[in-house]
Amino acid sequence: MAIASRSPTPEIAGPFLERLGIRSMFVAEDIFSSWSHKTEHFQKIHKKTGIPFELMIFFDDEDRNIRAVSKMGVTSILVHRGVTLDSLRQGLSDFEQKSSSSRAKK
Repeated sequence: MAIASRSPTPEIAGPFLERLGIRSMFVAEDIFSSWSHKTEHFQKIHKKTGIPFELMIFFDDEDRNIRAVSKMGVTSILVHRGVTLDSLRQGLSDFEQKSSSSRAKK
């Protein structure tokens, strides 16, 4: 798992994740205060991890981010109240369908 986040206070994000006891769950964190495009986060995460965009699932509450990241090949799920069990299921289902379709074309 990785974090791709714009935050007005990125210096607080790391300690907050530490306090929650979940920071070690993430292989990459790209948290900064710039209002640049979400695609930049994914470029950095890809560069750090080597994971192809087609093998990523992204959850976000902004439709513009979903559209932009989807164009990169990332399975992207719009959420309205955070990532719920239902949205996680939808993401995994969409990812599986996309992967199956991709394998069938080969």
